[in-house]
Amino acid sequence: MIVIDGQESALSLSNYANLEELLVKVIEEEGLGDRIVTDVLVDDEAFSELYPHQAEDIESDGFSRVEIRTVSADQMAGDIVEELPKVINIMAVGSRRAAELLREADLSEGLEVLQDIIAVSRELLNTIYVLRSQYSSGPCRELDAMSESLGDLLGEIADVMSNEDWMLVADLLEYEYVPACEGWRGVIDALERDVRAAKKAA
Repeated sequence: MIVIDGQESALSLSNYANLEELLVKVIEEEGLGDRIVTDVLVDDEAFSELYPHQAEDIESDGFSRVEIRTVSADQMAGDIVEELPKVINIMAVGSRRAAELLREADLSEGLEVLQDIIAVSRELLNTIYVLRSQYSSGPCRELDAMSESLGDLLGEIADVMSNEDWMLVADLLEYEYVPACEGWRGVIDALERDVRAAKKAA
C-alpha cells in the first residue's frame, strides 16, 4: 500500500523494484513535483538515508506499506521563516558563550562554539537569499548591505584569530557580532510578510 498525505494511492508497490525507484516515480506520477517531501514512513517506521542511495538497497518486496508526507513549497517557506528568529537567538547566545570561553582561555571549546556560529551564519545567509529570490520582488539594499557588513566582520574575526588575539576575538563577538545578529530581525520580518502574501495569493 502507498499512502500520500493520508490518502491511499491507486499505485501498487509491486510496480517498483526498490524504495528509491518508488519514491522517484510516485512523486512524478502523482504530480508532486511542486511539493516537498517532509517524511517517508516504511511499515510505519520513519525512514531517512544513512548513506547516499540507501533507498535503492531496500527492495520493494521487503515492506508492505509506504507513507509519503508532503507540504507545499509555500508552507515550507512559511515554516522556515518562522524558525529564523530562533536561529538569530542561537547565534547571539552562542557568540556570547564563545566570547566568555575565549576570555577564560578555554580555547578548545571556545573555538568549537565559534566554528558552529560561523557555520550557522552562512546557513542563515543562504536561506534568506534563497527565500528572497523566490518570494520578494526587486533588490533589497538593506539585505545586501547587512550581508556585506556581516561578511566583513567574519573576515575581521578570521584575521584576528590568525594572530591568536583571543581577547579581541571575544570583544568582536560580544560587541559587534551580537548587535549584527539583532539587526537581521528587520530583514526576517520583511521576508515573512512577503512569504505570507505569496501564500494568500496562491
